[in-house]
Amino acid sequence: MSTSPEDEPVQSAGADRSPHRRLRPSGGYRKTASFQTATTIYDATVWFCEKFLDSRSRTVDQMVQAARSGRQNIAEGSRAATTSSQSELHLLNVARSSLEELLLDFEDYLRHRHLDQWEPGAPEARAVRAVARRGRGPDQSDRSDRPNLTDLTDRERWALYSPWLDHPEPAVRANAIICLIHQANYLLDQQITALERAFIEEGGYREQLAAARLARREQLRNPTDSAERPDPARLIPRCPQCGKAMALRTARSGLHAGRQFWGCTGYPECRGTVEL
Repeated sequence: MSTSPEDEPVQSAGADRSPHRRLRPSGGYRKTASFQTATTIYDATVWFCEKFLDSRSRTVDQMVQAARSGRQNIAEGSRAATTSSQSELHLLNVARSSLEELLLDFEDYLRHRHLDQWEPGAPEARAVRAVARRGRGPDQSDRSDRPNLTDLTDRERWALYSPWLDHPEPAVRANAIICLIHQANYLLDQQITALERAFIEEGGYREQLAAARLARREQLRNPTDSAERPDPARLIPRCPQCGKAMALRTARSGLHAGRQFWGCTGYPECRGTVEL
């Protein structure tokens, strides 16, 4: 079975091949529900614009770019996760904002043409949302032998939404895409919340790297104390003054300019510090 580049690490010739657990895994975004939903939204938007909008309209470019941004920034954020928690969070928020912009465009399309927008509890809206549950089709049958939606190919996933996304009526297509955008936004909100919680509890990449360095020093200093490598996240200190998590800082001026230290994440309200 072939693997995609983000699923398989690449080693240069002569590189150290000793086993090493990466501090922050990245990639694997192709199997996430948010990326797959954003892909369906992007494809559906492109084909909607080709069929129902004037190709010379600036709105077409804006809608396609918003849909593309939603998808691409999820992927880029996943890759950025290796070295920067802030970058990952920023890119996911950009994806979320792009899809929100696209949502408004489809709502505008319906309103300007006096077409009805489905209510959240409408049967049509519930039918579209139900597809995400165990790959159900429009017949709403609940078959346990069907694979999860994330295990399908893009084409197989599209086929499940085809009754709405290939519909000859633009209102049906637009409403179905709106349902998918709401689903993608919900998934992104969940990801962003989880990342923020992890950043608060475990620190970002710089903090984890510094903690890993301290753990390695301790392991070399006392090689017989522990058979297992200490968890770097546990070595990120708490503020001695307020108890909040600490972040890795670099002194910008004074006698210690350029030197790193732990600073309270509650700064400037709290100015607690710990030497690195």
